[in-house]
Amino acid sequence: MTKATPPLARRVPHEHRHHNVTVQDPYAWLRAGNWQEVMQKPETLDPEIRAYLEAENAYYEARFGAPTAPLQEAIYKEIRGRIKEDDSGVPSPDGDWAYNSRMLEGRQYPLIVRAPRLGGAEQVLLDCNVEAGEDYFGFAGASHDPSHRILAWAADRAGSEYYDIVLRDLDTGIDREEVIRETAGSYVWANDSSALYYTEYDDNHRPFRIRRHDLGTAQETDPVIYEEKDPGFFVGVGKTLSNRFIVIDAHDHQTSEVWLIDAEAGGAPRLVAARQVDREYEVDERDGVLYIRTNADGAEDYKIVTVDAEAPGAENWRDLVPHRPGTLVLDVALLKHHMLRLEREDGLPRIVARDLRSGAEDVVRFEEEAYSLGMATGYEFDSTVFRLTYSSPTTPSQVFDFDLATGQRVLLKTQEVPSGHDPADYETRRLFARAQDGEEVPVTLLYRKGLVRDGSNPTLLYGYGAYGMSMPAAFSVSVLSLVDRGFVYAIAHVRGGMEKGYRWYRLGRREHKTNTFTDFIAAAEMLVQEGFTQKGRIVAQGGSAGGMLMGAIANLRPDLWGGIIAQVPFVDVLNTMLDDSLPLTPPEWPEWGNPIASAEDYARIAAYAPYEAVSAQAYPPIFALAGLTDPRVTYWEPAKWVAKLRATKQGDAPLYLKTNMGAGHAGASGRFDRLKETAQCYAFAIKSAGLEF
Repeated sequence: MTKATPPLARRVPHEHRHHNVTVQDPYAWLRAGNWQEVMQKPETLDPEIRAYLEAENAYYEARFGAPTAPLQEAIYKEIRGRIKEDDSGVPSPDGDWAYNSRMLEGRQYPLIVRAPRLGGAEQVLLDCNVEAGEDYFGFAGASHDPSHRILAWAADRAGSEYYDIVLRDLDTGIDREEVIRETAGSYVWANDSSALYYTEYDDNHRPFRIRRHDLGTAQETDPVIYEEKDPGFFVGVGKTLSNRFIVIDAHDHQTSEVWLIDAEAGGAPRLVAARQVDREYEVDERDGVLYIRTNADGAEDYKIVTVDAEAPGAENWRDLVPHRPGTLVLDVALLKHHMLRLEREDGLPRIVARDLRSGAEDVVRFEEEAYSLGMATGYEFDSTVFRLTYSSPTTPSQVFDFDLATGQRVLLKTQEVPSGHDPADYETRRLFARAQDGEEVPVTLLYRKGLVRDGSNPTLLYGYGAYGMSMPAAFSVSVLSLVDRGFVYAIAHVRGGMEKGYRWYRLGRREHKTNTFTDFIAAAEMLVQEGFTQKGRIVAQGGSAGGMLMGAIANLRPDLWGGIIAQVPFVDVLNTMLDDSLPLTPPEWPEWGNPIASAEDYARIAAYAPYEAVSAQAYPPIFALAGLTDPRVTYWEPAKWVAKLRATKQGDAPLYLKTNMGAGHAGASGRFDRLKETAQCYAFAIKSAGLEF
């Protein structure tokens, strides 16, 4: 077999039987028996599996990578030219210091820095470029202690999401010998700087335990503070901005439970409200009162309640911001005298600031047809200033400080595009596609002004549609490389996200999952009907759960697409949901259903699962990307899918699988290396849409 010949994976008899249904799975052998070891030590992968993945990589390179290398390089240079390489964030004050991150020209990773708040020389606390070396470097952030003398920073060096926490003495700049190994990546400081609370994985890579590391002691002696017994629940650790409580959160996708630890005195965690199926809640604190965002009592779009921190049970919760159907409360943040809430109404975000002394409210909103809005509170609780970020598909990101005492909004930074960008050259639209059941699906469009709607325009249609995650209508320096070549760039805000409230999410999961797929198809058909494009010139793109969407729409309507880009695609849904040893399977059952316990769930997932539904039909060109050390969508999902497609599909449309043999779910770790992966995808889109290059 030459590199220009498509690899054919060996078929090995394998079957599984559930609910009196027997299924043949001849590519199950691609799942390494030692997959947990492979996550941390990729070199231990079975040689036959490695040979197959490398053969696919070689085939991709020979048939597509090398022939399109000039186009990929051109796109890469364009995108990189839109990035201000020597860029800096906006400083965040904390006590006597202001902390920040900076990027240097030509470097892949950030510098963590600080400067005296009242002026003085900047101090480089951590240069991630030095720490990264030449290998994978997944930086999980840095956190200075309350005394400002120690910096804790965390990194994953394989893409497997095992993070080592390193402690750096800020007086000397030297890392301590004590390293907290193989954590799940979240951690917070005790108020007296004497200890760190951190998360730990179980044997199946699930964050299930909170430990406390007392500085100067051995990790193996770290006491267990909380341990989750339900494999369907993940745990995390955080801290209220008031510094009153360490917050332990246990949750799956539909249910949550919170425990609090006094951040000054320590001690055992104290339960807020016992978990109740389908009830979610999040906790913050001010002046001994807990402020809780929750969907309790049928508040589908969430409400805000308050309760005394000393008697926090749900029976004592009292509404502060009642539930308003159609107005989704996305986030809540507290300052000493103010409460901020981020909401989405009619598909657009807004920030509402309430003075907790008077009850008066101010609303922050913008006027574009589609935009993205975010908020942050920084390090300091006793402040009247919060930070907001704004962008739209045409408008580069802007960072503002909003002073709640004066009402003044100060523009601190506008994203620079060194190669030039004029928003007036582009147009952003928000249209609606009529789904087959009558629902109106929002679709955000970006294209160059003056575009002629004669049906000839190539289009990239992006979708996700899971876990309630909404796709922001934000600025991207990358997509301009398509738009400037005549593409329409579109995002289909399909059910499964929360663009139109929690109901929009509910109608795109479990028994309603196929709405996600048919919504995406409806968005494509609307773009054809409105003259933006035509069948065969639409390239579909999605990743992870959005990659499952790609597999589903490839099976359902292969005629619509000029090409499909499936990044780390969750396509082997049935087999993954049947394997309760995998990291995400038990926590995912509320999202997809439990095919082990329920024959109904089994039948429903089997009917739409992309891998199961591959059939002998002509498929469009498909480009699948995977990461060998990915613990979220394991490498064998796209590998099995592509193997089955090769053996089953009709026609000669290109089919490529590219596995990053040294990275996980997020792909390459460096900012420029990630751009190269984007350039590969966009080159595939351009070629699939029939453009000359």
